[in-house]
Amino acid sequence: MSIVADNYRFVVGVDTHAATHTYALLESPSGKELGTETFPTTTAGLNRAVAWLGRRTGGDIDGVLISAEGTGSYGAVMADLLSETGYRVVEAPAPSVKRLRGTGKTDTLDAIVAARSTLVMDVQRLRDRRAGELQAALKVLTVAREQMNADRLRSINALTALLRTHDLGLDARRALTLTQIRSVAAWRRREEPLSLFVARADAVRHAKRVIHLDADLKSNREQVTKLVRDHAPVLLDMTGVGAVTAAVIITVWSHPGRVRSQAALAQIAGTCPIPASSGNTTRHRLNRGGDRQLNRAINTIALTRMRMDPATRAYVQRRTAEGRTKREITRCLKRYVTRQIHRTLTANPPLLIA
Repeated sequence: MSIVADNYRFVVGVDTHAATHTYALLESPSGKELGTETFPTTTAGLNRAVAWLGRRTGGDIDGVLISAEGTGSYGAVMADLLSETGYRVVEAPAPSVKRLRGTGKTDTLDAIVAARSTLVMDVQRLRDRRAGELQAALKVLTVAREQMNADRLRSINALTALLRTHDLGLDARRALTLTQIRSVAAWRRREEPLSLFVARADAVRHAKRVIHLDADLKSNREQVTKLVRDHAPVLLDMTGVGAVTAAVIITVWSHPGRVRSQAALAQIAGTCPIPASSGNTTRHRLNRGGDRQLNRAINTIALTRMRMDPATRAYVQRRTAEGRTKREITRCLKRYVTRQIHRTLTANPPLLIA
């Protein structure tokens, strides 16, 4: 195992807040404290911090590792600036509760602890800032997709309600088709009673909103597909895994070392079995905890395989003949998919953004 202290001359811990960042510079491998300083988070303050690091380390950018808390929130701008300067920026390990109880807490102490905790870390377990960029990009796209899908559904429901409560000349007894929605979007103003005039105008607004969201969703899928294909194509080779479900998986996986084992991934995803035995009955039930977005993605993969994959369908038939319920079979399949995802990404981790 190669630790940070054997690979870098200096380690800098950074405690980040909205108004200020506190830096602690340690010498490697001794862990000797070479200086601490607090700078404001303004542009001028961040530039002063970069200059301070350069003076203290003799300009040895390659020999410095920045270990910062909150690189995805309060420290995001700072991390971007340091990365552009040439420093390697990683997410600091979370401090233990025992440490907090034993030594107290200040911004300077937090920065020092971040640096010292990083000194002894395995280099392979560092959370690279570039991995965070891929995760953050996919997170933005998947969250935006969820919002657009929700907005689209609301617009369709509102449009359906208008067509069913007003005689606008369109049969809406069944679910609206895309052709009908496009037809409504092309309606023009007519001479008609005020209530119908207003209802028609609102129907056109909702129809145009649906069409606009369809275009945005298509663009979103293309962006997600490109990122997944470029950085984790092995996921798309798995049966039942599409670009969107793969993106959800990558955002949780984040980087090599973040998920310690397949059991840990199952705990995060809420696919680990929960004992529900009593008396002579031994059984397990579905887990309702964990990351529900990841759980939903894995559930989608399992259901897709149950419909389309011959091997999975044969498995379902065999387990059904043994007396298992569909819910129990689904739980087993989700656990299997979780193990397969862990094996796949462990062997072929997502490529970092250059």
